[in-house]
Amino acid sequence: KSLLELPGVPRDVDPNAIDAYLTYQYVPHPQTIFRGIRKLPPGHYAVWESGQMDVRRYWSPDFNSEHSIPRDTTVATLRELLADAVKMRMQSDVPLGAFLSGGIDSSLVVALMQQQATQPVKTFSIGFSEKSYDETPFARLVAKHLGTEHQEFQVTPNGVEILPKLVWHYDEPFADSSAVPTWYLAQLTRQNVTVALTGDGGDELFMGYPRYRATAWASRIDRLPPLRNLLAARVWQSLPGAGRQKSLARKFRRFSEALAFEPQRRYLEWIAIFNESRRAELYSESFVGQLSDSDPARFISRAWADVAKRDPMTAVSLTDLVTYLPCDLMTKVDIASMAHSLECRQPFLDHRLVEFAAGLPTRYKYRNGRGKQLLRQTFADLLPPEIWERKKMGFGVPLDRWFRAELKPMAHDLLLDQTARQRGLFRPEVIERLLSEHASTQFDHSYRLWALVILELWLRQWCR
Repeated sequence: KSLLELPGVPRDVDPNAIDAYLTYQYVPHPQTIFRGIRKLPPGHYAVWESGQMDVRRYWSPDFNSEHSIPRDTTVATLRELLADAVKMRMQSDVPLGAFLSGGIDSSLVVALMQQQATQPVKTFSIGFSEKSYDETPFARLVAKHLGTEHQEFQVTPNGVEILPKLVWHYDEPFADSSAVPTWYLAQLTRQNVTVALTGDGGDELFMGYPRYRATAWASRIDRLPPLRNLLAARVWQSLPGAGRQKSLARKFRRFSEALAFEPQRRYLEWIAIFNESRRAELYSESFVGQLSDSDPARFISRAWADVAKRDPMTAVSLTDLVTYLPCDLMTKVDIASMAHSLECRQPFLDHRLVEFAAGLPTRYKYRNGRGKQLLRQTFADLLPPEIWERKKMGFGVPLDRWFRAELKPMAHDLLLDQTARQRGLFRPEVIERLLSEHASTQFDHSYRLWALVILELWLRQWCR
């Protein structure tokens, strides 16, 4: 928004950036939503000299190499590295605390903080009335176990109220709905401290996401072509229901739909908000005519090439590390926190720890259908058994219900009124079908609708 204050800076939206945004729910580097404006990739800096811009990379770890380290040595090294990473990030001359969700990663950071602190660490979590999104019982358990000075906030997220704030602060279209609870958590935490440590990065480094389990299953199924062909059959895509974001039917449908592809394309199918076929269906002819031959999938392909020698699970997790983590998660936390003048620090992203963990074999991290095995082995003494055994919940809001209730009129009006139609980006009949199928619980289109609503609000904010 500061760039747009400069006289003469054009507000020409890049159609290819919209295409990438609807794929990933963010605009991947080095693109921005505007033509002629670029952003630095992570691990790079720019030098302007004699009228020329030179972009250089200052951090380039070798993700294709795997360490051959005994497990006992690995455990000792990991314990030392993470403890030191936490210690370094506790240096502060202003009040300091930590986000505490009750998940493994944030709980470990707090446990290591408490070991090195001279007084109880200040910890913060937020709770929701919907139990499937409320992690406060686990956060409370960890806080009691570690003896932290814990504060818990109960909030009722208001999608209609917060959407314009998110659109203004995030500058580009940004459709990760977990920005909503992150916003509230940062706002409430800042009332007590100025710096907060977080657990971001643990899932990517130690295989904590459900899609790593899906990758493991798919790798096994690939060895049995008849079974793969059966599970990839289109008949499974016509299954009814799957109205809830976390339903088993919805997960199975996404899993089976991607089995027909090779691992790299399969990964993209799993993470895409609108995959290639859905985008082709959504776009108007005039918008398709504005797109160059730039394929959003190249963003993943470039990252995948740097890990091509590793096994599929490691390749997926390290691709997440250099794409999803900086473009989505770190952007989400950085902007939501700094909007409230709160500084967040991430011990798991200490470059020494990243380089060490990235080189470890999958068998150290994932076993018997569960990730984060090395964290369990290394830090088992620090947390209650219930935390190690709990299922990953994620940090989200009930989008599926919102688009059948309070956001339903807003979404319909925004996406189908004359202003939106005149842009000529999308086919109105496809938008109408998405809204109708979601309202009837035939499909869960909540993430797609959220991305479209964010985009339309952004266009009205910045490109009137």
